[in-house]
Amino acid sequence: MRKVLCVEPVIFIYIFAFYLTGPLVQQFIYRRVWGGGENDSNASHCEQNKSSPTYMKQKEVQEKASVFNTQLDLTGAVPSLIVAFVIVANGDRQGRKRSLVLPSMGALIANICLSVISSFSLSLSMLFAVAFVTGLFGSMATFLGGGFAFIADVCPDEKQKTTRIAVVDSIFGVISGLAGLSSGYFLRGIGFTWTFVTASLLHVINIIYIIFFLEETVGLSEFQHETPLSCKELLKETFSGVYMLFKTAPYKKRILIIVLLFTFMTYLFTMFGGSSLFTLYELDEPLCWNEVYIGYGAAAFTSVSLTSFFGVYLFSKCLKDIYIVFIGIFSYLGGMVMAAFAKTTLLMFLVRVPSLFCIMPIPVLRSMLSKVVLPSEQGAVFACIACLEVLTGSISASVFNMVYAATVAWFSGFSFLLSAGLCLIPLAVLCWLLCTSWNGEDLALLVPEEVSSIESTDS
Repeated sequence: MRKVLCVEPVIFIYIFAFYLTGPLVQQFIYRRVWGGGENDSNASHCEQNKSSPTYMKQKEVQEKASVFNTQLDLTGAVPSLIVAFVIVANGDRQGRKRSLVLPSMGALIANICLSVISSFSLSLSMLFAVAFVTGLFGSMATFLGGGFAFIADVCPDEKQKTTRIAVVDSIFGVISGLAGLSSGYFLRGIGFTWTFVTASLLHVINIIYIIFFLEETVGLSEFQHETPLSCKELLKETFSGVYMLFKTAPYKKRILIIVLLFTFMTYLFTMFGGSSLFTLYELDEPLCWNEVYIGYGAAAFTSVSLTSFFGVYLFSKCLKDIYIVFIGIFSYLGGMVMAAFAKTTLLMFLVRVPSLFCIMPIPVLRSMLSKVVLPSEQGAVFACIACLEVLTGSISASVFNMVYAATVAWFSGFSFLLSAGLCLIPLAVLCWLLCTSWNGEDLALLVPEEVSSIESTDS
């Protein structure tokens, strides 16, 4: 059977299934915390009269649901952090497909469990076990780390690599938006249980495609005759590979990797944290959105992903990567400031206008990091990125959910202003790069051939 090197269908299906159920899990928790069950119509009611007892209960449910989501995120984050680091880093030796199939299997198990919990109205505490098991299979970070490393393997041309990584990030945004839009109609049409079943079937299709139709990008023949490594030796080799990435690199390359990883981490912290609150913010007064409007809001993110992709494509023809990152961060900052004061449905939808290019920094920073390392170091650098995504995503969601719970009673938009303010950190780091001794060639980044020549010169 002829196999293909097209990983985009895998990413398409996984992301659609993931974001089809993501908003539903939050709404499922919200309705169950309300106390009447996930089908309780009162849980969907939004009270705006501040003197009403229902209004006070509504604020209490907002706080409890926010804290519960925080605990749930942390439960799955710890195992997924370890798994992402080990599996993606060893992709240079053991292949990329493992990084794709394991998270898909974990997502399949999770959705089966969610359908059972919903169908039999089981305790919400079982969600912690589901989150932990999903984390053991690597979750989203392992999947994306493996996917981007796969793309880096098949794109030797540096400009093609930036464009294709941007394509995948645009797929991420477009499909997550469409899935979010669909989730409201799925919930209204077939309910929680059958929506989780639908997502399970999508993951089954994905697993079949990865195993039987997707070609492996890493040549495994040279390792097949080696003695299999024990778990201890495997971990030692994993950490050694990442350690050598920094240890043996020239000074400028090492500093550049660290600075780019820090910029990537701080921007993800602000963006993940701020965007994770949109569903709770939209459920609360004065917006009081129902499940369909929440789906529309998620779908509006589609336009942001598309404009960010076209922004990367066009700006890369006339601007260096670092300036594209600047534009994207300022775009996100403007959107968050507007969201903090959005009190009408129209204004909340218009938040996406200043945020048109807010996704651009993510694919560009990924591409910059991929360009600065050797082909044999792709797994190590994407393992670092994957771990930072898990760690940053979990910490930011926890921090921002706690801040939201503490401030929702007096100003629900405070967390968005905090997110905008924290954008000053990556902006300051990028300004430091521009204002110090780093010249144009440094900021344009070293291609692998240049890296090899510099390393041989330094030695």
